[in-house]
Amino acid sequence: MSDQPTAGANGTGSEGSEAPLNLPITINAQYIKDLSFENPNAPRSLQAGQPTPRVSVSVDVDATGLAENLFEVVLSLTAKAAHDDTTVFIAELSYGAVVTLTEIPKEHVAPVLFIEVARLLFPFARQIISGVTSQGGFPPLLINPVDFADLFRRKADQAQETQGEA
Repeated sequence: MSDQPTAGANGTGSEGSEAPLNLPITINAQYIKDLSFENPNAPRSLQAGQPTPRVSVSVDVDATGLAENLFEVVLSLTAKAAHDDTTVFIAELSYGAVVTLTEIPKEHVAPVLFIEVARLLFPFARQIISGVTSQGGFPPLLINPVDFADLFRRKADQAQETQGEA
């Protein structure tokens, strides 16, 4: 047994004074904004012996200001499976959240929204895509983790190139 005092929730080491932590990101709501699943060649595409399709996944993140320190972040996932020129399935999801950011410097707001909030939403969106593909008659599609920092950098570079051309 240790004689060390136990740290309270505020990290001060004082017992009994558990003040709530003021975290910089508060997720107020999460929701499916849009969901679509197409299985255009069913039941043929579900018959035994079908070749394994090529699956491509695209990811995008968008953020919109709603009020001071209040934002909507939408994570969009599109998964397309095809064999040769035949579409096997298309799953599209826009998964949103309303978030409050507090005590974050203005220059860090965009990275927090596009990287950190997207990272928090991803497991939920991944589970929805997995479920919808499974309910569509296919094995669950488990999307690999996404490097949202790299996606943010590429999107920022593309925006700078577009502004430079104008």
